Amino acid sequence: MKKFITSILVLVISISLFVGCSEKGKDDNLIRIGVSPEPHGKMVELVKEDLEKEGIKLKIIEFTDYIKPNLALAEGELDANFFQHEPYMNEFKEKKKIDIVSIGGVHIEPMGLYSSKIDSIDELEENAEIAIPNDPTNGGRALLLLEKFGLIKLKEGVGVLATENDIEENPKNLKITPLEAAQLPRILKDVDGAVINGNFALQAGLIPTKDAVILEEKDSPYANIVAVRTEEKDEEKFVKLMEALRSEKIKKYIEENYNEGVIPAF
Repeated sequence: MKKFITSILVLVISISLFVGCSEKGKDDNLIRIGVSPEPHGKMVELVKEDLEKEGIKLKIIEFTDYIKPNLALAEGELDANFFQHEPYMNEFKEKKKIDIVSIGGVHIEPMGLYSSKIDSIDELEENAEIAIPNDPTNGGRALLLLEKFGLIKLKEGVGVLATENDIEENPKNLKITPLEAAQLPRILKDVDGAVINGNFALQAGLIPTKDAVILEEKDSPYANIVAVRTEEKDEEKFVKLMEALRSEKIKKYIEENYNEGVIPAF
């Protein structure tokens, strides 16, 4: 009986070691990365073969919202994500109490005000309705853009977390309507204007430098980053991922395809 129990224990330990080694090997060579389709997904797809030559396999999973990719990363369903800027990530992880971190910026997507009704902010009428993203950091970013072009004035010091309640001066009595960021291109015909994130503008076929009424400038601090779980940030596979995404190949692709609607951040 004693010999039988010993044999069972040895078998269990052997299986555990085998499974553990197999899983580790898989983790070392696989990156499940969550992306927005445009431009993030296209950039990652562009380096997929290059990383395979380095022994790294990419599994690309597309998301069309700003909530699920961070939750999926924190819960272990993803190994990395690439869709957001750092101010958004920091606000999200503080609110949700998750432990993720940026491993570097890749590009900037200038946010812009788009409209199907006007070609200049001078054409905005009294009581015009402007839709903005409803998440805290992108909503604040949108209000800062409107302030920069003189449409509103915010309370001093509110920064990127400004809300419509922080508007001190509103000369045209604009109606500010927060909505889900991904919906904004679809409701352009229903409002006088919408402040849209670059990736959603591109997905909707808008060209930021051509179609935006006003647009963030090149010194925007909102570089789109790759995020991973904090305890894994120094893993070799992520070093190789960032080298690929910050390569001359990606820089050239951005410059040739987005007409400054996307700007390299490296």
